Amino acid sequence: MNKTQLESARAGVVTPEMEFVARRESLTVEKVREEIAVGRMVLPANRVHLQGRLEPMAIGIAASCKINANIGNSAVTSDVAEELKKLHTAVHFGADTVMDLSTGKQIDAIRSAIIASSPVPIGTVPIYQMLEELGGQIEDMRPQHFLDMVEHQAKQGVDYMTIHCGVLLEHLHLTTARVTGIVSRGGSLIAKWMMAHRQQNPLYTHFDDLCAIMREYDVTWSLGDGLRPGSLADASDEAQFAELSVLGELVQRSWDRGTQCMVEGPGHIPMDQIDMNIRKQIEVCKGAPFYVLGPLVTDIAPGYDHITSAIGAAMAGWSGAAMLCYVTPKEHLGLPNNDDVRQGVIAYKIAAHAADVARHRPGARDRDDALSRARFAFDWNEQFRLSLDPETARAYHDETLPQDTFKSAHFCSMCGPKYCSMKITEEVRKMAEEGKLVAESDRSAAPDAHRLVTIEGQ
Repeated sequence: MNKTQLESARAGVVTPEMEFVARRESLTVEKVREEIAVGRMVLPANRVHLQGRLEPMAIGIAASCKINANIGNSAVTSDVAEELKKLHTAVHFGADTVMDLSTGKQIDAIRSAIIASSPVPIGTVPIYQMLEELGGQIEDMRPQHFLDMVEHQAKQGVDYMTIHCGVLLEHLHLTTARVTGIVSRGGSLIAKWMMAHRQQNPLYTHFDDLCAIMREYDVTWSLGDGLRPGSLADASDEAQFAELSVLGELVQRSWDRGTQCMVEGPGHIPMDQIDMNIRKQIEVCKGAPFYVLGPLVTDIAPGYDHITSAIGAAMAGWSGAAMLCYVTPKEHLGLPNNDDVRQGVIAYKIAAHAADVARHRPGARDRDDALSRARFAFDWNEQFRLSLDPETARAYHDETLPQDTFKSAHFCSMCGPKYCSMKITEEVRKMAEEGKLVAESDRSAAPDAHRLVTIEGQ
């Protein structure tokens, strides 16, 4: 059997995928190998997808902060063409990975099309498709149903899978006093199965069997946080941390079996608890990459949760989260459309980039500085080019000053020609330079005259 990226790294072998990642991240190949070997970095690359369009990437604290975009149809709306459109939009605007969370019909067709078209790693939550095949009756699940579905999706080329192995039967009573209960779909389904059968989580008891499938195809674990808080009131509670402790155990078990592993994080956390949550996860899960959903820092802004969550995401990235799962304006309200995907990706590219700048990653601020220089020079076209969303930046500018002559104008419609601070700064600098020249020319004339001119020049 071929070695996984983890097994190769531990054996001292640098794979072509590691070399590719090292070039993308401006890291040495040895640094990439070492980070993968100790589990602080994952390289999600299913052997099947590697034979297609996949361009290898890495998730880990030594790499740049990554973002994931969720797409997928529901039982109510969307089809293959719409999901491929969302995929294109997500990748175009900078998503580093994409998760197919389809729950309705055509799941296989949609996923096959997405994997065939995607240059970025694709993730899934296998329990969704398994539930569809069981007619929505989670009580009918047998462990083999789930194992078969994981292998089926691995054969399709899925690069990483969210599996809720850490929700245990003894945790369920900890959620009864919660405001929003169990908000993870996968977590709630497993909870219902355990209560129906009065048995332990079968994904936990069959963890080793799942590892064998993941290892065969080199699918990366994304250990799901089935008891994540779904409201500020439930943040950092006993249920959340009880599951986290189990996830820490499973991280080590996955490594012992040669499989790559990252850990998913909380969804709703007040700002003052974010750093503590990230640090606790890193400690409990032995440095495994942390993949957070948001977190949302307030619950009062339906329709704007791409903003409430991007605030938390930037803080999480600064504290050490390796990947940020985007939230769109439709969060809690409906299935995102293509424009929602665009808005979510842009919000999270801002958050991830802000985190990289705050962590002082080499070169992280280069683009900011280049855009600032273009802004001061009134090079409008260069400002547009360097923007995360050039089309929107240009459209906003052109709403009021669309003519080409205004692409070289030293003002915009906000300040006009007389009140632009940067134009005034140019004039102040010119005046200061002229004053300096006058002072230099009069220096030999008389000391007092030189003193007077210098003061006036200031």
